[in-house]
Amino acid sequence: LTTLLFASALPADDLGQVLFNDAFDRNESQETSDEPGNGWGTNSKSRAKGHKQVDLKDGAMRIYLHAEANHAVSVTHPAEFTDGAVSLRFMLEDAQDSLGLNFADLQFKEVHAGHLFVAKISPKAVQLQDLKTGNMRLDISEARQAKKPLTADQKQALQGKEKIFPHALEIGKWHDLLVQIRGDTLTATINGQLIGSFSSPGIAHPTKRLLRLAVPRNAVVDDVKIYCTK
Repeated sequence: LTTLLFASALPADDLGQVLFNDAFDRNESQETSDEPGNGWGTNSKSRAKGHKQVDLKDGAMRIYLHAEANHAVSVTHPAEFTDGAVSLRFMLEDAQDSLGLNFADLQFKEVHAGHLFVAKISPKAVQLQDLKTGNMRLDISEARQAKKPLTADQKQALQGKEKIFPHALEIGKWHDLLVQIRGDTLTATINGQLIGSFSSPGIAHPTKRLLRLAVPRNAVVDDVKIYCTK
């Protein structure tokens, strides 16, 4: 019923061309290191000493932070578009868990690690954030890493770069998520319910090239689709 409601809430042609689709209905050849397959990459080698943090199990992708990791788990897939969308099913199994859909352009060197914007889903809220002109703007990111005080201009640049929408999410249950990008506007829908939209200049970056699933603790993901309308 949830799936039917989710589908009926969206016009059939609204999401555009399907660029990528993954139902994770495959097996790994070993269980000692990440092997997500189908073009996915992870940061476990550089951030978790090569320990396994991504596991294909029961037709889904389970993402979990290893005890020796020094960074959130990042599971990446190429996704090149100007306007588009990502839909997926997800489950958070603990009140402290969250899932971020982080859009990046590694060819754009004016931000740290290509970060453009993110939609972060937690059991209590949805956060939509412009990273390109905010937190990840290179001068701001470098100042923070060096623990230097921000200038007045940098502080001003951080104003209004995110919006948080309170939204209670049942843990231990599957949910449908749709994140859409249209021009400078980022929109999140969960289980067919519009949670909120946020407009900011960084969202309008002309080329989104990479989707990062950002998981600081644990998350389960399935049925990922990436769409392009422009």
